[in-house]
Amino acid sequence: MEQRRSIYHLGHECAATEEQIIDMLQRTLLAVPSAFNGQTTRLVLLMGSHHYELWEIVKHTLAALIPSEAMAKTRDKIDRSFQSGCGTVLFFEDQKIVEQQAKDFATYAEVMPTYSQHTSAMHQFAVWCQLEEMGFGASLQHYNPLIDRRVAERWSIPASWRLVAQMPFGTPLGHPEPREQHLPLAERLVIFSD
Repeated sequence: MEQRRSIYHLGHECAATEEQIIDMLQRTLLAVPSAFNGQTTRLVLLMGSHHYELWEIVKHTLAALIPSEAMAKTRDKIDRSFQSGCGTVLFFEDQKIVEQQAKDFATYAEVMPTYSQHTSAMHQFAVWCQLEEMGFGASLQHYNPLIDRRVAERWSIPASWRLVAQMPFGTPLGHPEPREQHLPLAERLVIFSD
């Protein structure tokens, strides 16, 4: 957990086999808790040409929205930071289950979408830490909702799955800058004890 960092310069070499990555993702889905045991998180692993194609979709989508002079810098960042890796994990939340939970637990209906986000966040953090432990570098990206439609069409994603985040991973090339903590822990942790 303490070693996990955002790595923005990735190589395409894989620190583990595809089978080992799949095994890790399956174990994560079984081990990470979810609100009311709803099991709302859905993961999609993109490797090889599928990984590459995702980032082509991102670049194509952004090119229609960003001025061309700014797009050159964005394209360069995507090329060396995300697309240059060996894979991407897509994190989705199944809204059909979230909506059903809102009906089944009416007292909590208003906060079920928030609980779904908590569930997704735990899965994201667990996967990120495990990728780090396996020798990968990774980062968490949020090009949704801009890419949602094209991703859903390309990989036949069910309509009820809402894209939450993208986690490109690969060989870490270089080290991140030292982490700075600006706020004192006394401002971030409050203790009441007898």
